[in-house]
Amino acid sequence: METTPQQVPPILEVAWKEYGQLDTVAGARSLAHTNLRKWIAIFGVLAVLFAILSEKYPANFPAIGALLLKFFLISAPITASALAAYANKFFAAGDWLITRAGSEEILKEIYLYRTILKNSNTRRAYLEKRLNEIQRTVFRGMNGELIMENYTGIIPPPPRFNPGNPNCDPGFNDLSGDEYFKFRLLDQLNWHVRKVNQRQKDRIRLQVLILSSGVAGAILAALGGELTLWVALTASLTTTFIGWQELRNLDLIVRNYSHVIVELRIISDHWQTLEESERTQSEFYKMVRSTEDMLWSRNVEYIKAMQEALKESSLEEEAGLINRVIQEQRDSDQRLKAEMVEAIVEQTKVALEESEETITEAFKEALGTLAEEASSELVQSELASMQTAIHEAMETITERMGLSSSLKTIETEFEGVEIGGNTPMSVLNDLISRYPKTPDVKG
Repeated sequence: METTPQQVPPILEVAWKEYGQLDTVAGARSLAHTNLRKWIAIFGVLAVLFAILSEKYPANFPAIGALLLKFFLISAPITASALAAYANKFFAAGDWLITRAGSEEILKEIYLYRTILKNSNTRRAYLEKRLNEIQRTVFRGMNGELIMENYTGIIPPPPRFNPGNPNCDPGFNDLSGDEYFKFRLLDQLNWHVRKVNQRQKDRIRLQVLILSSGVAGAILAALGGELTLWVALTASLTTTFIGWQELRNLDLIVRNYSHVIVELRIISDHWQTLEESERTQSEFYKMVRSTEDMLWSRNVEYIKAMQEALKESSLEEEAGLINRVIQEQRDSDQRLKAEMVEAIVEQTKVALEESEETITEAFKEALGTLAEEASSELVQSELASMQTAIHEAMETITERMGLSSSLKTIETEFEGVEIGGNTPMSVLNDLISRYPKTPDVKG
């Protein structure tokens, strides 16, 4: 339903627009994240499938087929890794949960504005204050990056509010007890009943797929032979289904929605059992408070559960197949390198042993040759001549060392005597007589 400022209080129009903006962003981001995770899982399974098909491709088939399979085998894990990196960068924080919480809190304040506060003179100031607080909370929750388009659609925003449906909340007027019961309480009760049944169907479907893939893998393993290779595909499917179940957190959501259904049904039953005269303002306000508190509690629990699921459900586990393939390649490389090192060490050891043996033999041969030559008459004669020359040289050195020692002694004794024309003849004769005699020829 199109609205104008004359039909709607400005503060209520602003509130609906803020709600529409956050709700739209939450829905779009949640859908994008779900689709992205689906494709990561799909490419992970495809990587295993292409690996098996490449291994089993018949040799007599066209070579182009084998080439295409290798191309897909390489591109599948690369694509999945790129998608995982993108998701980690732009979806890891779960910002759609923050905007979802903000939109649900604004919706709660809108209903309080239209029910409990409808006779209050300060309700405009209260709603304005709460809108400011909620926007700041969303801003902080998104790490200071509030990137979203302005809402330009109709208000109240579809599809939750359908202007063409007479049983749908028009969104602008103040509500009586029966109107709130119809537009808010029953609407949410019916919504949760539909959703819990959908989630239960999803949970059963995933359990069937998990069990089916597990049984198929066990049968293939039991049959053995060439079928054993296909066990890898069933294992990857089982891992993918389990990861998807953990990401959706269906068990906790079913319990959460079931709790809301029970509490809303109790509130609904109480209101419907009241007589017309008993549906007082006090009972009306009690119903509003109980309903909004229950719905907000459910919203908080849902957001916490999904945040925990995002933390526990790692994208690396989602693309576990890719990681296993890459890890296997790394392990293979490491084994190859280890074998290469071992081969080099072994070859070096053999070469060193051979070299050691060769050198030892050469050394022994050289010693033998040297011994033979040393025992010959020529070598013995040369050695005798060398020995005589060495002996004579040592005698000469000894004599020279003695001469040097004698000269040093004379120098010490005649240190204070000045040799010249006035030196007494007796001193000169004594000095000459003290000089050592040498066998060297004089003159």
